[in-house]
Amino acid sequence: MIVYLRLIKESFTFAMNALRNNKLRTLLSLLGVTIGIFSIIAVLTAVDSLDRKIRSDISGLDNRSIFLFKYCFGPSEVPDWKIDQFPHVTFDEYNYIKNSVNGVEAVCYQFFTKNENIKYEEKTASSVDIKPCTYEFINIEKLDFDKGRFFNEQESNSGRNCIILGNEIASLLFENQNPIDKEIRLYGQKFIVIGVLKKVGERMVSFGSNPDNTVYVPMNKIRSMFGDNNELFTPIIIIRPSENVNLEDIKGELIQKLRVKRGLKSGQVDTFFVNILKGATDQIDAIITQMNIMGWIIAGFSLLVGGFGIANIMFVSVKERTNLIGIQKSLGAKNKFILFQFLFESVILCIIGGIIGLLIVWLLAMLLTNLLDFEFILSFSNIAIGTGLSIFVGIISGILPAISASRLDPVEAIRSGM
Repeated sequence: MIVYLRLIKESFTFAMNALRNNKLRTLLSLLGVTIGIFSIIAVLTAVDSLDRKIRSDISGLDNRSIFLFKYCFGPSEVPDWKIDQFPHVTFDEYNYIKNSVNGVEAVCYQFFTKNENIKYEEKTASSVDIKPCTYEFINIEKLDFDKGRFFNEQESNSGRNCIILGNEIASLLFENQNPIDKEIRLYGQKFIVIGVLKKVGERMVSFGSNPDNTVYVPMNKIRSMFGDNNELFTPIIIIRPSENVNLEDIKGELIQKLRVKRGLKSGQVDTFFVNILKGATDQIDAIITQMNIMGWIIAGFSLLVGGFGIANIMFVSVKERTNLIGIQKSLGAKNKFILFQFLFESVILCIIGGIIGLLIVWLLAMLLTNLLDFEFILSFSNIAIGTGLSIFVGIISGILPAISASRLDPVEAIRSGM
């Protein structure tokens, strides 16, 4: 063990000497490894950060959630003009599904609507996302409260004029005041604030809204004001299945029950779409995987070039130290000692290049996080991947020069250096 520790120390010394004595040549060779490691780890860091952000954005929703309405999340075989003629899901259908479909934890009725202005005294919050929904919404999407609460079943059914504010809306309208029990104006009517959400921050994916810029009002209040067939609103039924229920089974039951409810005959197409959130998250996973593969391919070429550069350094190093190798062998150094000496030197050079690449990624991640308000994180797993790749490239690049050095004849080696 002590012999190998000394061997690593000597290899490190030789590597440092190569850096000092042949700065330009070594720098150009290390540049390939540095660019390769930088490329792959930068791509992995960007993709991991994007993946983490997307999953954080949709973490409030169970990925088993089902969205039932007239439109499809993805591509459809039904032409768009025909989809536009489909009827909207109704409040009656929401009650029917809630009372007749098995294996369901919660069913919520919600409107997608255009943004509106909200006023409190002289202050106005513009372009606010309004989310009319039934009381079950809190059981489907995770909402954390800073103050107050969500409206209950009685308030939802009676259509009480209450409202829950997103954090940015509350901060804009009330600043340092306590918004609870204050009256704000929406759609020309007064609503009493009963809850304020905790700040969420920017979201890349939120399936309709960012809670910070959203307000939630009882569905029946909006229905009493505008009716059920207003063009301003697109109704949707959100369903949260039980944990032990097969999604395809419940999807089939939903299709069957709603077809019967709508009186659709055999052969007629469904006039609605059952969208499962898991399908959307699976698409995200596929995109993330493709991005990772492209990153590996691009970085692979850089690492290949870097590997050739390191191999060139090592062949030159073997030639320059031929005499020294002959002396070491004449003094009893074994072939594997010489092989490991050059192999370790190659690995150390690649690790140096890899560390520089990782350092550049870390600095760039810090800079972009501050500039873009998007958190780039260089994870420990990516650092481990970068280090492992550096070692791998070092072994591959150094193995042939190391073998050639270990097989030198000691007499010929000494003579060549005289």
